[in-house]
Parts: sequence; structure tokens; C-alpha cells
Amino acid sequence: MTKHDATLTTIIMPGPCDPEDLLDGVIFGAKYLGSTQIKSDKNPSTNARMTQAQEAVERIKAPEGESQPMTEVDLFISTQRIKVLTADTQEAMMDHPLQMISYIADIGDIVVLMARRKRKGQDADSSSASQKKCLMICHVFTSDDAQTIAQAIGQAFGVAYQQFLQANGIKASDLRPSEYSDFLENQELYNGDLAHFSDSQNLRDVVITKAPGEILGLAVVESGWGSILPTVVVANLLHGGPAERCSELSIGDRIMSVNGTSLVGLPITTCQNIIRDLKSQKYVKLSIVHCPPVTMAIIRRPDPKFQLGFSVEDGIICSLMRGGIAERGGIRVGHRIIEINGQSVVAMPHEKIIQTLTNAVGEIHLKTMPASTYRLLTGQEQPVFL
Repeated sequence: MTKHDATLTTIIMPGPCDPEDLLDGVIFGAKYLGSTQIKSDKNPSTNARMTQAQEAVERIKAPEGESQPMTEVDLFISTQRIKVLTADTQEAMMDHPLQMISYIADIGDIVVLMARRKRKGQDADSSSASQKKCLMICHVFTSDDAQTIAQAIGQAFGVAYQQFLQANGIKASDLRPSEYSDFLENQELYNGDLAHFSDSQNLRDVVITKAPGEILGLAVVESGWGSILPTVVVANLLHGGPAERCSELSIGDRIMSVNGTSLVGLPITTCQNIIRDLKSQKYVKLSIVHCPPVTMAIIRRPDPKFQLGFSVEDGIICSLMRGGIAERGGIRVGHRIIEINGQSVVAMPHEKIIQTLTNAVGEIHLKTMPASTYRLLTGQEQPVFL
């Protein structure tokens, strides 16, 4: 748990891609045909999965003789997640953490990507049979590289597993793959972002009325690497400005799009320029996810042999191990740690923060916020209002 983590030894994992490339991500071209939802057992057989994949294809493919709607896309595959981006604008159409992918099937030139979908909590008297079911989202693509794409996703799982073992100093013989999977499943439950962003009550459109030539009056920062919704965050509001006057924006809100232009996955400077270009507009519509300014991360660490998997410098998270328990628990690069297990660390010396984290086991509760937001709110930096 130092400023510089030791470099991982070379990972060897057979497959079509260089394992090192999968850490950052590789891209394949494909055509997106559509998606459908299937109810499934939680642990079906491989044959059952293939039958579901074929059912998804039958639902999506147009009848013979009819035109097949399709969209040119880029499939981004890494040890962290799988994204579907529009080929022309690179707008994120779908973004699934790798651990949510349940099955990949290649059928000729067709690829079916099956992802688990979280379900709302069931009533206490729900039957045990219904609780053993889950919903699968099946995305259907066509590509000349269908088999290679399926193999690359399988390889990404293997590389993520090897990286987890190396980072935690564990020999493969000491930790069964099922134990690793169980570990990630437990962590998934403690990343509140997924539940928060899927709750329709937190999604809203905000229309800001202003005079042509007037700025919106908001400052934005990056959400931080590791967020499942990588976009800009409202960090400050200009007193008396249009954004504050509308009374519907708060510090911490994530901006997904502006007047229909998606900001998800774009660099901060690009997002700022898009917002600046709205100066001549009289009405501006923001699609946002309402979020508190402080993020709660809950890391489950049952034993000190599991490294937390992130580095801290002066209270700021400066690196994060892909696929590690910290990422699963909601830790983000570029965030300032505010509290550890209810204890404020704002004025705590760096060495004491490291010691506190190193000794922590069990459920570790951390409150964090983007470091840029923290500096703005504490007067260390002056906001640049857009």
C-alpha cells in the first residue's frame, strides 16, 4: 500500500489478444442487431445457455427477405468491462462490468453477449423457485470476427483472474476460481452505483432557462476512473446564475447529456467545450443522475492476504487495480478520501492514512469525493464557470 505499487509480472493467457492489451482494452468492429431480455436459471448448463443465445438470435433477426436493422459499432473489451460504442460518434450505447457477463456465444458470424440484470428486491413470501431465476439481457451482433471476439472476451476473464492472483501474492493452487468468483460477487453487492444509477427516481431532465449570451453558471469535474458512469460531475454553481436559479441541480449530480449530446466517456475538456458552446442558447436541457457529492465505498476484506489494490498520495487515490476488491467496492481514481470507518482523515497525515488502511479488515467503509470538487469546496482552487 504505497505510492508506487510493484509492477505485476508478465501474465501469460492463451488467446487472440496480447494479455497486456486487454488490461487497457481492445476494440473490434461489429454491427449491432438488437437486444432482448430472457428469464433464466441463475446457474444453467452450457447447453441451456446456447439454447438461450439461439432464442435471442431468433427474436432479433429479421425474417428472411426483410431488411435487417443494424448499427455500426465498436466492441471495447478489457479486463474491467465490455462497452458498445457507436462507430461514428463513439457514444456509449452499453457498458457492462466484466463480472456481469454471464455467457458469450458465437454462432457463425453472430455474437451473442449475455449480461445479468439486477432485479428489484422480491417480497419476503416470494417462492424459492422465483428467487432462483434471473433476468438476462442478450445483445446480438454480427461480425466477420465473431469467433475471435468470443475468444477475446473469454481471454479477458482469464487475464483478470491471473492479475487478481498476482496482485494479492496468491498462488493459483491456494485459491480456487470459484472462491475468486464468490469474492467478486460479494463485492458487487457493495458497489452502490449500480443500484443508484438504475433507480429511475434518480434520473431526471433539467431544463435551464437563460438569456442568450449568458453562461450556464456551473463548474464540472471528472467523475473519476472506476465509475460505472464515466462523465462529468457538477462541482460548483455560480451564485445567482441560471443553473442555480433553476433549483434542480446540486453539487455531485452527474451530467449524462446536454441538449441530446451524450457526455458519457468523453474527456473533461471535450465536455467543457460542449457546455461552453451553449452560451447562445436560451433553453438548455441536461439529462442528469442526481447523486450526493460524497461517494460511499464499502470494501469487504476478510483477510489481510487480500491487498486493497489501490494507492494513496496525500489522501488522494492515485491508482487502482483493475478487478480488485477496491474497485468492486466502489473506489475511484482521483477521489479524495474523507472518512475511513466513520473517522475523518481530512487532516490526518499521509503515513497515518496508509497505516489505517493497511490494518483494516472486514467491511471497510470509505467516504470519498472527486479531489477537484474537494479543492473547490474548501477554497483551494477557484471554479471555472461554464
